[in-house]
Amino acid sequence: MVQECKVCAKTIKGRSDKIFCSIHCKNVYHKKLRYASKVAAIEINGYLKRNYAILLEVLGNNKTQIKVYRNLVEKKGFRFKYHTHFHVNSKGKTLFYIYDIAWMEFSDDEILVVRRI
Repeated sequence: MVQECKVCAKTIKGRSDKIFCSIHCKNVYHKKLRYASKVAAIEINGYLKRNYAILLEVLGNNKTQIKVYRNLVEKKGFRFKYHTHFHVNSKGKTLFYIYDIAWMEFSDDEILVVRRI
């Protein structure tokens, strides 16, 4: 059975479980993997920061919770898909958190924004 290198497709000589033809190809492969995961993490972290800033702006300094229209935060660029974690309360409602601020679907048009104390 002839095996080919994952990077350059050259024929591999040596052990039967080898994946790369050389150290160079191995390094190139792993460098591409690290770069792809780093780019994805930077993009997602940007979305989280933006969402957090929007919720903080809507909530204000002195309030712990506020009910706002969904389209208000959507117009500011809020992405409902991105959050750090979630919690289902005793009433079965799901709170989506971004660090210490959460939002909950209140109705089709409104969301409840809550700061955890």
